Amino acid sequence: MAAAVRAGPRLRGAVEGGELAGLPAELREELRDAVGSEGGLVPFSLLRRLHSGLREAGSPLFLYQLLEGSEIAVPEVPVQPRVALTGAVLCPQNPELVARLERIKAKLANEEYRRMTRNVTGQDMNRGGTLADFGRQVRSVKAVVVTVFNYIVTVVAAFACTYLGSQYVFAETAARVLSAVIVASVVGLAELYVMVRTLEGDLGKL
Repeated sequence: MAAAVRAGPRLRGAVEGGELAGLPAELREELRDAVGSEGGLVPFSLLRRLHSGLREAGSPLFLYQLLEGSEIAVPEVPVQPRVALTGAVLCPQNPELVARLERIKAKLANEEYRRMTRNVTGQDMNRGGTLADFGRQVRSVKAVVVTVFNYIVTVVAAFACTYLGSQYVFAETAARVLSAVIVASVVGLAELYVMVRTLEGDLGKL
């Protein structure tokens, strides 16, 4: 934090000349020592005393006039020791910082490994789900084939049973065939209704 002013030509001239003759001798001596010191640094506390002295002495000079050309002395900021560079990674010289950096790198590596492992596991689960879906579709298709086969067998059996059983009722072959077709048609329509409802349910699962 700045605490002094580097005296400019105007302030030096006033101190070394007779413009400040109305001020106390002690104050003039301190100003002369400050201006003549290395860098010509005048502390703020001395400037405040100068301002009060000018007002008390009734001087026509103002402090801002005397400070024309002066500069605020900013102290140098101490430069911290720089860290060594290895590639693009900072390598602090402090052992504690090095250990902390190593722990952070190990933690990041473990998180990356877990993320990669989690992705592989997810792919295996998706593959297993695909195989399960394929097996379910195969079973559905198999059920449809069995249903159609049962329908055909039922209609043929109804026709055969009616044809053979009607010989005790009808003597003519045409009447026996007609009765067998009628019975097989009725049974076929009933089975067709049931089969269509079953197929709708199975196809909806595909």
